[in-house]
Amino acid sequence: MAAEPLLEPGDRLTRAQFERRYARMPLVKKAELIEGVVYMPSPVRARRHGKPHNLLGTWLGVYASETPGVECFDNSSVRLDLDNEPQPDLVLLKLPENGGQARFSEDDYIEGAPELAVEIVGSSAAYDLHQKKRAYRRNGVREYMAWITGEGRVVWWELVQGQYEDIPADASGLLKSKVFPGLWLDTSALLRGDLKSVLVSLRRGLESAEHRDAAESARARKDR
Repeated sequence: MAAEPLLEPGDRLTRAQFERRYARMPLVKKAELIEGVVYMPSPVRARRHGKPHNLLGTWLGVYASETPGVECFDNSSVRLDLDNEPQPDLVLLKLPENGGQARFSEDDYIEGAPELAVEIVGSSAAYDLHQKKRAYRRNGVREYMAWITGEGRVVWWELVQGQYEDIPADASGLLKSKVFPGLWLDTSALLRGDLKSVLVSLRRGLESAEHRDAAESARARKDR
């Protein structure tokens, strides 16, 4: 019996076929199934992807470290539905015992919609902002953030009545999550690569009453 073919960009596959072929390609670090089509991004560039990824990963990692019942994952495949298995740059999710939407499968995949998905993309033409965004919306990913590095902007959407709407900056210029209390982002500092200032604004969010109340509620649920 002939071996199953390897992944090729543009293949139309079921999720089971995609996972089998991906498992046979251990040197491939990123491949995604979006609306039944295989996408295999080109090698990651340093300043257009690697550094932005590190900045956002640090921001989310610090938040998760100080927020009970929340975890951050880097480049983890997500089984959204039978036609979609994206591999977001970052996800932040509430654990199931903390009311989260997603679950962890026996073979260690995220199954279902994480609360927040984050992507670093080069331009507005990227499939992340079209096909993938539609898949996230349809499957109930509650917030979606994209850092469009080629255009020097960050967009953060929330799911409102089945549609993504922009989260507007507040009077001080900060973007604030509607799902994760205290997750605040100084986009101006982020865009200029000023991680220290990004973390200063995050610290303010972590010290806010809304974050304190959410953390206390998560601890109470865990202790039941």
